[in-house]
Amino acid sequence: MKQFFIPTLALPLLLAAQIAHSEAPTLQTPAPVIHLADNLDEADGLGWCIDTLGRGFAEVLQAHSCKPQGGDVQFALLEDSGLIRSVAYPEYCAEVLIDGEAQFGLTMCDPANASQQFRYDPQTLALSPADDETLCISVGANSRSAGPFMSRDLLLLSCADVDRTLRAWIVVNE
Repeated sequence: MKQFFIPTLALPLLLAAQIAHSEAPTLQTPAPVIHLADNLDEADGLGWCIDTLGRGFAEVLQAHSCKPQGGDVQFALLEDSGLIRSVAYPEYCAEVLIDGEAQFGLTMCDPANASQQFRYDPQTLALSPADDETLCISVGANSRSAGPFMSRDLLLLSCADVDRTLRAWIVVNE
């Protein structure tokens, strides 16, 4: 029996190639919505959206299967202020958190708060803090069950160090 040896350094390349061959989601969530360009491993092909942790309002944000009915997975990027505003909770916006395990929270909107200001590059599909475009909003590499859906961590990572499929977002405001 012939055995194949794959060098340890080649394994990340094989995994990256596997991720790179995923498909676009079959998005059913009504606009406005911010979703990953790649479906990754979302089992029902719904894609990945920014979402509140758990059901309904929560102060922590995650990535979650885009829900066909919308609700807490609907967010709009307000181009004039750079705020990422919740549709379900319109007085609340995404914010980069400095402390704790969660990297993104949902707090009262404040256009003067630099931690709530983001930039979107439609060419690279990068969604970044307005004051540091070397960082990208990304999803974690691992998914987990979330009832009938799936979820992933929502992270702030170096754009150069994270696979594009984990950080390429589509912003649909209309």
